[in-house]
Amino acid sequence: MPSSHHNQLNEIVELIIEANPGKLLDIGIGFGKYGFLSREYLELWDPDAVYGSHKRQIDGIEAFEPYLTPLHRLIYDRIFTGDAKEILPELNDRYDLILMIDVFEHFTYENGLKVLEECMRCGRNILISVPRVMSVQDEVYGNPYETHRYNWKRRDFSGIPDKFFLYNAESTICFIGEDSQRICGILKKRKHRRILIRILELTGLKKPLKYIFKH
Repeated sequence: MPSSHHNQLNEIVELIIEANPGKLLDIGIGFGKYGFLSREYLELWDPDAVYGSHKRQIDGIEAFEPYLTPLHRLIYDRIFTGDAKEILPELNDRYDLILMIDVFEHFTYENGLKVLEECMRCGRNILISVPRVMSVQDEVYGNPYETHRYNWKRRDFSGIPDKFFLYNAESTICFIGEDSQRICGILKKRKHRRILIRILELTGLKKPLKYIFKH
């Protein structure tokens, strides 16, 4: 599908915001959802933003040109059409974040490793999301690239340093790169705060939050 399930939107957008990329590459843009969300939450929510201006570079790769519409041309600065494993080696840009959201399962294991190697060459950080349970899928909308080819698991990323996984009931979400330790720390603290606030709500404790979070 040129789309992905909605139950991972919060996690993906949160990671994009924390990575705060000045240059982003969206591989397998499909319907363009994550380019649109990246443009919205990285720029529209900037208090110094000028409405309609593009201060950040958001590029995309799409293997199936019929998916592309005028909306894609408004959101993305550049769109490269073709197979990512052939386009990536030709790119000279250094991206702060590369997205592969529900895309990686469309590569064989061998080709996926080659694509990941190229992403690590031209990207500071990489955000990958794949289905936890991969269904059988052939071409969709006449697009042969939609075929599911490999069911990626956590163990397939075991040899990659500087990464962490973010739990999602339906997806394996892996963040790889130079900012992984910093972002993982931010998310852990945020999770602890949410748990503590929930405990306060359930127990009716009245201790000041500053005191609890300090200890």
